[in-house]
Amino acid sequence: MYNSKIIGLGHYVPDNVVTNDDLSKKMDTNDAWIQERTGIKERRHVVRGDGDTTTTMGVKAAKIAIERAGIDKDDIDFIVFATLSPDYYFPGPGVLVQRDLGIKTVGALDVRNQCSGFVYAISIADQYIKTGMYKNVLVIGSELHSHGLDMTTRGRGVSVIFGDGAGAAVLSREEDTSKGILSTHLHSEGQHAEELSLIAPGMGKRWVTDIIEDNDPNDESYYPYMNGQFVFKNAVVRFSEVIIEGLEKNKLKSTDIDLLVPHQANLRISQFIQKKFQLTDDQVFNNIMKYGNTTAASIPIALTEAWEEGKVNEGDLVVLAAFGSGFTWGSVIIRW
Repeated sequence: MYNSKIIGLGHYVPDNVVTNDDLSKKMDTNDAWIQERTGIKERRHVVRGDGDTTTTMGVKAAKIAIERAGIDKDDIDFIVFATLSPDYYFPGPGVLVQRDLGIKTVGALDVRNQCSGFVYAISIADQYIKTGMYKNVLVIGSELHSHGLDMTTRGRGVSVIFGDGAGAAVLSREEDTSKGILSTHLHSEGQHAEELSLIAPGMGKRWVTDIIEDNDPNDESYYPYMNGQFVFKNAVVRFSEVIIEGLEKNKLKSTDIDLLVPHQANLRISQFIQKKFQLTDDQVFNNIMKYGNTTAASIPIALTEAWEEGKVNEGDLVVLAAFGSGFTWGSVIIRW
């Protein structure tokens, strides 16, 4: 058995900055209201027609990660792509990345676990490497939310939160099992699936033909829905549980954490967890203020920025944790 180790990180966000004041011109909201509830000051949105898609952003992040890993693209044995906003209903973006990067005919897998998607994707890649099946796995989290949001007062409770962007990591085989990913922990609670969801289009309730036939401008089924307070209450509990689970699995304590990189869902959630585990500002990395919630891309973007800023060093204990739609949640414990 091997461990897997992150050997390269990269991220990409669109150039277009959308501030809270910009949104206030489209809907009944304001900077103070958004910052008080979410901690978000601005986010990035793609500009229609500029060529940025979920796949192309993922490709740009992946190229940086591969270069930093010091390997050739043809050394990649497998691709795992996490997103809730694929370019097409099918096929998923994993195969599009394989095509656009010009990688040989390796396997490509799509992960649809929304906010915890990157944690799930890392866990999958880790298992493939641990068993010896693959040596180098490319993991991407990428989202293009802005084209699917209700940018009116009706949708302000959700639309102000999300941004576009992508992050990527290259995981590689590590023979020293005291280094790299020590463990991953995944959970779900589907009874709350509809509390954070996008119902249509889907084969279950509202398919494309229904939407076209009804042509109802008031149909909200194809916009994201979130029961914000309910999600928040569950998130703070599950975040704590899954972090503790990971630490206990490896006989570690919260005082051993050098850096916690939580999914960037809401700055208030991160602050709650920071206080609970008595971590300093230097021990928790947040960038939701700049990018909003980029769902599956949020952890790889944050982890990349933390690494670029010198906050991740050899020997550090790094914890990744996420909670989101499904409900799904998970953690990754890493000895860098």
